[in-house]
Amino acid sequence: MALDGSSTSVVMAHGNPYQHTHVSDYYSRKLSNKPDVVPSGVTERKVFPADKPDMVALDVLGITDSDAPVYRQKQEADTLVLGTIHPFRKAHRSVLGKLAQEFRLVTSDRRSWKILLFGVLNVVCTGCLLMWCSSTNSMALTAYTYLTIFDLFSLITCLLSLWVTMKKPSQIYSFGFQRFEVLAVFSSTVLVQLGSLFILKESVERFVEQPEVHTGRLLVGTFVALFFNLLTLLSVKNKPFVFVSEAASTSWLQEHVADLSRSLCGLIPALSSFLLPRMNPFVLINLAGAFALGITYMLIEINNYNAMDTASAVAIALMTFGTMYPMSVYSGKVLLQTTPSHVIGQLDKLLREVSSGHSCVSAQ
Repeated sequence: MALDGSSTSVVMAHGNPYQHTHVSDYYSRKLSNKPDVVPSGVTERKVFPADKPDMVALDVLGITDSDAPVYRQKQEADTLVLGTIHPFRKAHRSVLGKLAQEFRLVTSDRRSWKILLFGVLNVVCTGCLLMWCSSTNSMALTAYTYLTIFDLFSLITCLLSLWVTMKKPSQIYSFGFQRFEVLAVFSSTVLVQLGSLFILKESVERFVEQPEVHTGRLLVGTFVALFFNLLTLLSVKNKPFVFVSEAASTSWLQEHVADLSRSLCGLIPALSSFLLPRMNPFVLINLAGAFALGITYMLIEINNYNAMDTASAVAIALMTFGTMYPMSVYSGKVLLQTTPSHVIGQLDKLLREVSSGHSCVSAQ
């Protein structure tokens, strides 16, 4: 039996044992153990001399110096294939390595540079706003800063959408990676709603004992957050959130503003493209939050009415929750693969037509 591809196989036939003229070493099984694994390049042969009936001969193949590199290469390959104990192969790339590879794929497109630039600016702006929230002790400004954090989630979703367009379907994801976009929208809206619930919980505690609010940077923080949020929403086109906001049902804030929008568009028709059929929910929540903070600033400055800050925080949290909730419901239904509500009527009509046609055919 040969254990190496370069060796010549020796077959034992009954009554015709093979002998080799260059037998150098014998290993007696009675005196020492036979090696479990014969080294590569060594041929094991069974010999039957009359005086030594149970011996094993090992012949080492002659290798010249010129053939040594080639033989060594082949020996390494044969060791991996024919060895008794195979070494553990190197593990696949780590999660961080895969993320770095996909990040390089996305950054190869110039469209991602603007998203990354706004992402860096968003992190800087959010850090400044959080410091100002701590210095002013304003819960309303904290609730408004959560909208800036939502913009960061929105930019990440936009970057993910760009990555999806660059990826081709694979064996595992044969229908593409569009489901990641829906999952990103659902996760972003749910996280913002959880932040709103946290603001409501903190506001209830503040109603019991209202601390003093410093207005030194309250108005500045409001204008900075409003300017950056509107700049991000209008400069970066976020396809997943635009689609979900148009397909989802209207929020209660949009419904209350709809009548005012129609009246305003009657006076200024140029605003119809911006306010009708319904106003952008993200722009609306930013304007409404800035308006609430402006009223808070005036009441605290004029009457030293610190409780207005907590009331504004509750109002901003409720508006944020009410705006994000329809999007969470819509994206959740898409993840669950439910039938869209606007298609149910058409499906019922088609089912009635099919059933009536089938009954007519069976009657004939």
